[in-house]
Amino acid sequence: MRGAKRSRGSLLIVAGALSAGLLAATGTAAAAAPRYTPGAPGAGDPYFPDMGNGGYDVGHYDIRLAFDPGTQAIDATTTILATATQDLSRFDLDFQGPLTISRLSVNGRNAAYTRSGAQELVITPPGGLRKGSEFVVSVSYAGVPQKIDDPALGVSGWVATKDGAVALNQPIGAATYYPVNDTTDDKATYTQTITVPTGLTVLANGEPGPTTTNNGRTTFRWTMNRPMASELSMLAIGDYNVTRGTTADGLPNITAIGKSIDTKPGQGKVFNETTAQVVQWESSLYGRYPFDSTGGILADVGVGYALETQSRPVYDHRTSDVDGDLLAHELGHQWFGDSLTPVHWSDIWLNEGFATYSEWLYQEKFNNIPVQKTFAKTYAGEKDWSGKVADPGRDHIFDDLVYNRGAMALQALRMKIGDQAFFQMLTQWPTVNRYGNVSTRQFIEFVERLTHRDLGSFFQTWLYQPGKPAL
Repeated sequence: MRGAKRSRGSLLIVAGALSAGLLAATGTAAAAAPRYTPGAPGAGDPYFPDMGNGGYDVGHYDIRLAFDPGTQAIDATTTILATATQDLSRFDLDFQGPLTISRLSVNGRNAAYTRSGAQELVITPPGGLRKGSEFVVSVSYAGVPQKIDDPALGVSGWVATKDGAVALNQPIGAATYYPVNDTTDDKATYTQTITVPTGLTVLANGEPGPTTTNNGRTTFRWTMNRPMASELSMLAIGDYNVTRGTTADGLPNITAIGKSIDTKPGQGKVFNETTAQVVQWESSLYGRYPFDSTGGILADVGVGYALETQSRPVYDHRTSDVDGDLLAHELGHQWFGDSLTPVHWSDIWLNEGFATYSEWLYQEKFNNIPVQKTFAKTYAGEKDWSGKVADPGRDHIFDDLVYNRGAMALQALRMKIGDQAFFQMLTQWPTVNRYGNVSTRQFIEFVERLTHRDLGSFFQTWLYQPGKPAL
């Protein structure tokens, strides 16, 4: 055998080399071993520090829910597909209220969990989750969801109605009926499969799938294939008249009115046609409509507001008539707030300022009221000039400070940079950032690049400085 007569010294050298190599390899393996740590129990929004979570990114929610209108109880399983963004030892989901969990698994294996405080569902998987790996969380639960009635921000979440329920989740309501990473900057796609007694109708975000009926119960399936923030998810269960149509460009348009409030002849047709008209017109200003269908729901929900739920806004009939102004606002949000979503709630003027400005543009286009006239009237009538538009504070995100002064800032910008640059901005800003998250700082930098101008002083005055700007 070759090498059998190798000297002892040679053998020691080889053995030493092998030993050194083994030690080096062991050291490398030890260095590469993951150090699993818990994901953060909040996403870092200063206004809502407990909302959202760290350590992972959600790709898809699959919500399967059966609803009993007699008891208002739900029996549900939510399955979440996510990707770890760190080596995770445990992670949190947001989950509120008196819903009882019957089973929780991660990657098909039972996982330990605890409920912490009002918001946190703390999950410890059977083994650590490596950074970059996909994992599946499945939570089965049941009970009667409870709405949130915040003293400053109003009602959100699961709201019981006379004939069913409506879920309106801005800003903190999604976790009242499904476990979620409830933060604006973790968008995901959704499938909602909802079973109700036959005769009731279910509407949700996105596109409808086939319905099936068995033993007196009907199952509806809705899919949102575009990224959606949890605060824009929606569910409406009740007795509705549904109207289907299209926009002039052929975009599917599904609108619905609660039967108890559908009392005006032709109301459903007008609602559907006005929705189509507004979407078509706004598409000419803001670029291609960002979702695969549009529509709206007029409901007897009693919350006192309309909400820009993604692809299909919900209008409380007690707020006001669902006229072109209101539709222009909520449908304008489909570009500004839904497709483009603020990173933090402090930037909500990027939603509401643009949506209010959409109303002003609608008034000019269809009612012959110039935007400048609306601006002048609003400027003269505004009584409270305290606060910062781009940082209003947690309890003021729905104040006139954000809506009216946000819209005024946009009209002042139009006067500053001229119509050509301004309307380029209206189209390019939502197109370049489609389906993303944006901040006020990004917006300022975008406008400065577009115009090749230093606008720092202007934006400081209109967005960050309390007090009435001089014209």
